[in-house]
Amino acid sequence: MIKTQKGKTYHVKDLKLFKQGKYNVQLAEKNMLSLLHLRTRYVKERPFQNLRIGVNLCVTKETAVLVETLVAGGAKISLCSSNPMATQDDVAAYLASQDSIQVWAYKNESLDDFTKFLTKVSNFKPHIIIDDGGDLTAKIHHKFPTIAKSIIGGCEETTIGITRINNMSKQNILQFPVIAVNDTKTKKLVDNYYGTGQSTIDGIMRTTNTLFAGKVVVVSGYGPCGKGVSMISRGLGSNVIVTEVNPFRALEAVYDGYRVMPISKAVLEGDIYITVTGNKNVIRFEHVKQMKRGSILANSGHYDYEIDVKNIYKNCKKIINIREYVEECWIDEKNYVYILSKGRVVNLSGAEGNPSEIMSTSFLGQCLACEYLLKMRGNLPKELIRFPEEMDKKIAQIQIKSMNVEIDVLNEELEKESENIKK
Repeated sequence: MIKTQKGKTYHVKDLKLFKQGKYNVQLAEKNMLSLLHLRTRYVKERPFQNLRIGVNLCVTKETAVLVETLVAGGAKISLCSSNPMATQDDVAAYLASQDSIQVWAYKNESLDDFTKFLTKVSNFKPHIIIDDGGDLTAKIHHKFPTIAKSIIGGCEETTIGITRINNMSKQNILQFPVIAVNDTKTKKLVDNYYGTGQSTIDGIMRTTNTLFAGKVVVVSGYGPCGKGVSMISRGLGSNVIVTEVNPFRALEAVYDGYRVMPISKAVLEGDIYITVTGNKNVIRFEHVKQMKRGSILANSGHYDYEIDVKNIYKNCKKIINIREYVEECWIDEKNYVYILSKGRVVNLSGAEGNPSEIMSTSFLGQCLACEYLLKMRGNLPKELIRFPEEMDKKIAQIQIKSMNVEIDVLNEELEKESENIKK
């Protein structure tokens, strides 16, 4: 049983961790200059004055910078974690000590508390929600339909969340517009490709201290995240195999220089298995039985069902907790595999998630999406809304400016020529 502290506006691990959390948030800020640039404008303009924003994101030092940026714009915040294993307890304590912020999160939350915390944020009666995985959106619709009808709009951070919300939209049960922040060019390139690619490998290295050079790494899924994981693995000297169900992505993986094969064949070769698909039961017990002794299984998708841990645990002869986030699962008397973080997102439980600089770009998207929802209030359909391209371009411009990078600008003649070509 994890000891925690509760109050009217918080439920965290330990408020005494406040000071360390403050230092970590300050460290993140030094690498999130683009978001701080936006905060400067928010202090002057106060675009979210008297608005309540419900936030369901992993409670990290980077999320803290986002939350404080929204507060600088006048918002009141209620925050819970989108992943029960991902909270940085010192950061949660720091945020809980701030005015205008409610915090409902601690590391390794029980399933009961995870559900209760979503309810806490729902009862905050937010005007806008920022979601990661669609849990808060689904909770409000299914349990609090009256609150759902009063919400201006939402923003979704992840691929799996986009899928869930798109399904709600198709079923005509979505009660407010949701901006697909995950689908921006900047998010897919910077966050999914570079960020998840690096942080996933970081999570595996921190939890196992394994060497990637010379290993066969099997990456299931070749979307933006899978591409990033494959790229980093190869950069560390691994022989990468990709498994896919989409022929276009499989073709891309082949031309990127990777071997592509079904998971049923890949299990005979792999040393490390990484799932980044968004689908259920990608790796099942029937696959695990054929793996090499000591193979490592990690997931970097949002939910804990990409690796069928439930049935793997059920069919194992014994399970030994080797260290935090590492379980040795014995298939029989001779063979075992290692499952990391109980099949949950390894980069957030085993490490610290994506780097601060990466998250600055992603959270620019969340902030601008919130502004867009207010600007278009009452004029957007109750469906999944594509992130405006001009706003996406603005994110890239703010980010490169914060990095002191200069680019060329078309002169008037070339600008006209470009417009004529487009016509």
